[in-house]
Amino acid sequence: MAHLTKNHADKERFICVYPIYINSKKTLAEGRRIPTEKAVENPSCAEIRDVLTAAGMNVYLENKMHPREWNRDVQFRGRVRVQVKQEDGSFCQDKFTSRKDVMVYVAEMIPKLKTRTQKTGGGESGSQQGDGGKKSKKKKK
Repeated sequence: MAHLTKNHADKERFICVYPIYINSKKTLAEGRRIPTEKAVENPSCAEIRDVLTAAGMNVYLENKMHPREWNRDVQFRGRVRVQVKQEDGSFCQDKFTSRKDVMVYVAEMIPKLKTRTQKTGGGESGSQQGDGGKKSKKKKK
């Protein structure tokens, strides 16, 4: 049905990005579409939307589920629609010329989000302080 309209700016013509496409915890058979080393662990639709909005893309969320996603939790629900081409057929941004470009970019940028860096950064700094304390105790003995 998406091909019934010729206008690339129609929302039906936007590409779909499900979180499962860039989830490093999924296999290719389970729906992952990029290599594991480029994928990110358990991404959410909100994170995908935030990254693409920050990149200046036209994005909107839909409350849909990927057919291969067996987990019905809210965390795994949703898909993001992204406009890659303008009305005249030219690309909105030169760095996004295909679906794969969009998915790889999102997977690279999600770990850099503040929500991700604060969670992991807090844990790492806490463990480093603990290690430092242990080392100083060993030196005292």
